[in-house]
Amino acid sequence: MTCKPGVFLAALPVAAMLSALPAQAGDLALATDLATITTQAPALAGWRLPSAATDLSRITAEPASAFTQAGTDDGDAALDTITSDPVPRRETYGPRDAAAAARWADPDTGGQRLSFASQADAVKYEFGAVMLFYTATNGAKLFEDPTWPHGQVEGWFGRDTNNMGVDKLAHAYSSYVIAELLHHRLRRKTGEAPGIQYTAAALAFGAMAYTEFWDSIESSGGWSWEDVTFNALGAGFSALRNSVPGLDEKLDYRLMIQPQEGRYRLSGKKHFEAQWHFFALKLAGFEGLRETPLRYLELDLGYRAEDFTNPDREAGIRPKRHVFVGVSLNFSEIVRRFAGGNRYGRAAASALEYIQPPYTMLSTNITE
Repeated sequence: MTCKPGVFLAALPVAAMLSALPAQAGDLALATDLATITTQAPALAGWRLPSAATDLSRITAEPASAFTQAGTDDGDAALDTITSDPVPRRETYGPRDAAAAARWADPDTGGQRLSFASQADAVKYEFGAVMLFYTATNGAKLFEDPTWPHGQVEGWFGRDTNNMGVDKLAHAYSSYVIAELLHHRLRRKTGEAPGIQYTAAALAFGAMAYTEFWDSIESSGGWSWEDVTFNALGAGFSALRNSVPGLDEKLDYRLMIQPQEGRYRLSGKKHFEAQWHFFALKLAGFEGLRETPLRYLELDLGYRAEDFTNPDREAGIRPKRHVFVGVSLNFSEIVRRFAGGNRYGRAAASALEYIQPPYTMLSTNITE
C-alpha cells in the first residue's frame, strides 16, 4: 500500500484541537445527587467545609458532623450558594451506583475497569471520523477497475523495493498517530480507565487494516502483510509508550517532511523521499535536565531514503538508504513553556509531539 501520511497530517491540527477539548460525555466519577441539599438551616451561609476533602453525599438539611463552625482558611468552600435545584445527571461510562463504582474503581488511577466495548463506545465518534476519512480518500478505487480482494508481496527495506521501506514506516506512523489521538480522548472520557492504551491501539490497527482492504481491490496493488506488520508495530509502540510510566515524556515517534524541489507532494515517490521518520529522545523528560536549557533539545535516530524514483533508477543512480542521528529543537516543549497557557497553545504543543517542522534538525548519515 502507498500510505500517504501527508494527507493525514493535513487533518492533524484539527485532530489535535479535538484532543485538547474537554470530554463531552463526562468521566467515570459518580455524579453526586445534590437534589436533597436545601438551605433550610438559617445559619447555612456561616458554615464552611473543613480543609480535608468532604464527602458531599453526606450533606443534609441539618449540617452536623460533616461541618465545623469554626475559623477557616480563605481557601475553604462557602456553601451559601447551595440551593435545592436538582443538578441534571451527565452521561457516564462507568457504574451508576456508588457501590458498583467502588467495586470497579482502579486503586491506581481511580478510573473504572471497563470492557473493550464500553471503551470503544466512549470514542465511537472519533473512531467514526477516522473511518470516514479513510473511506473518503479510498472510495474512488471502487470506480478504477476494482478486482476481487487479493494480496501481494512488497518486501521490506531492500533497494529493489518500490519505496525503500519508507512506505512501511508511513504505515507505522499513521497507525501510531491514530492510536495516540484515540488514547487522548479515552483518557478524558473514561477517567484514565485501565487498559485504554490497548483499546486505542486495537482500534487504530483495525482502522489501518480497513485501509489495507481498499488496497486489496486495486488491480495495481494488493493486501500486503508487510504493511500489516508495520501497522501493528506503530499501534504497539503507542500502547508501550502509554504503558511504561514516564516513557511518553521521554520518547516520541515523529515525522519531518522536507520540501522536494521547493514544494510538498502528497503522493508518489517524491512524497516518500521527503519523509524523515525518527525517534526523538526528549531531554525535557529527564528530571535532572527538566529545568535547564537542555530541555529544549532532543537526540534523534531515524531513517530516510533517496534516489529511488523511476527516473533515478533508469539513469543508473544507486538508491540510498540512510540511518541518521541528529539533534533537533523540541518545539513542543518551547510552545508549552511560552504559549501553552490556553487551549490553542496546548493543542499546538500536542501536535508538535508528532510533527517536526522542516529544516529544524542537525543530522548526519551513519549509513549510505
